[in-house]
Amino acid sequence: MKLSKSIVVLAAAAFAFSLAGPLAAQEKAPAAAPEKAGNPMVLMKTNVGDITIELYAKEAPVTVKNFLNYVDKKFYEGTTFHRIVPNFVIQGGGFDKDMMKKTTLPGIKNEATNGLKNLKGTLSMARTSDINSATSQFFVNLKDNAALDHRSATSAEYGYAVFGKVVEGMDVVAKIAAMKTGEKAGMKDVPVKPVIIESVTRVGAAADEMKAK
Repeated sequence: MKLSKSIVVLAAAAFAFSLAGPLAAQEKAPAAAPEKAGNPMVLMKTNVGDITIELYAKEAPVTVKNFLNYVDKKFYEGTTFHRIVPNFVIQGGGFDKDMMKKTTLPGIKNEATNGLKNLKGTLSMARTSDINSATSQFFVNLKDNAALDHRSATSAEYGYAVFGKVVEGMDVVAKIAAMKTGEKAGMKDVPVKPVIIESVTRVGAAADEMKAK
């Protein structure tokens, strides 16, 4: 599959970094947003370990609703983290272990202007050069990636919408990030041993809310 046709951050992120150049040294940034009572939580089970994610429903309502729609439809079961770039991101949610792309819903509004930053441990939506093309794919930031934040209205600088963060399981994220990668189905940075998302389910109040419907 050609990079220009897949919903990934490869081309756009690389372009963003080429425009930004080396990032200047900065003081440690604060957390993307404080943990808030009532925020939806999901548990992502993988064949490497479990990851608990808090979702920022207030700051990214469209994105969180879209993500939970895929969760509730069990769309993510059997998908993989198909892209691993050490000290950058791990990306998943769109391909199975054979690198077959799943059929998704239409793209959503890009909420990169919500003020949240692509800090280490946050989740953001992957997209093409089309600003509003994000569907099911997401990535976890492995470091503070300021070049992925909203900077202007252009496609290259519009940014990637942060919609959650890992609250438990960053050790699992680190294990995934350290896995050996190669090329498969015309894509680079694919883990040699598939990292499979076995399930993503609501937990806590979010799960209770679903049961009540």
